[in-house]
Amino acid sequence: MSVRVLSPGAFSLVVDAGRPRSRGLGVPVGGPADSAGLALCNALVGNPPLVPALEITLAGPTLIADADTGMCVFGAPFQISRDDDTIPPGHTFTLRAGQTLRIGGTSAGCRAYLGVPGGFRVPRVLDSGTGFTPVRAGDVLPCATSHLPGRSLAWFQTSGHPGLPDPDAIEVSVEPPAAPHGRHFLRCLPGPQADWFDDAFYAHTYRVTPASDRMGIRLDGPPLARPARELISEPVSPGAVQITNDGKPIVLGVDGQTIGGYPKLAHVISADLDSLGQLRPGDEVRFQRVTEDEAEAEAARRRERLARWLRRLELFAK
Repeated sequence: MSVRVLSPGAFSLVVDAGRPRSRGLGVPVGGPADSAGLALCNALVGNPPLVPALEITLAGPTLIADADTGMCVFGAPFQISRDDDTIPPGHTFTLRAGQTLRIGGTSAGCRAYLGVPGGFRVPRVLDSGTGFTPVRAGDVLPCATSHLPGRSLAWFQTSGHPGLPDPDAIEVSVEPPAAPHGRHFLRCLPGPQADWFDDAFYAHTYRVTPASDRMGIRLDGPPLARPARELISEPVSPGAVQITNDGKPIVLGVDGQTIGGYPKLAHVISADLDSLGQLRPGDEVRFQRVTEDEAEAEAARRRERLARWLRRLELFAK
């Protein structure tokens, strides 16, 4: 059976683990812009963490079910309705045959994930189901017939400190959080060309521009002075903070290129990479320098907390 796309939304893309082993071919990593969001969405519908789901950006799609299909939309708190009924974000439900699901906008964050039991059965290219293009009106997303009882998990803002909260300190079924306010902080290690620049980068507040996408987050703010030097193109990866010729930063995202010729002042630590996927135009961003030991400790802490959330959801489903 399947779910059909009536309207695609701003940018709705099927994603799974991506293609990390294809970078030598010049293929970006791809996969989810918020990997924890995808994993938690899949856990809510009873899937392993990286089963194909639909990533929704800023304004969601309108879908219709050909058969009963269990679902969950988890991530930024999008407006969700099933025919005339409102569905809370992060809440599992069943879209009955012939019913229409409408996903509107979100007042906070940028992306959410729509998961179904068993995942969407999409073609695999380079050992991945991640799409190269967003879905379009008329597309069909094959999936199994399924039903889900109602349960919910609030979305926790992952941009900035403290990241994923301790699952032992929070109830599983809670109301969605209010829209967060204030700046987002991204922690960084020095990049290969950090010595080309002074410390002004860490003192500035930047604003996310509308030109941002899965390839990279373009930031506007006071331009940085950069030396009149040229750089031979070299490998880059998601999280690299490149400084363009006009002195403005671009933070590479999951669809960022594999090589680049702009100097790299810094690199966002792995614990904060999911935060990039939730930045929306107009958000304010500050950067904070950390040590390698701090970066490794934060990565381990985030992995451990996500693993505990996934275990808790698995037990909660039984």
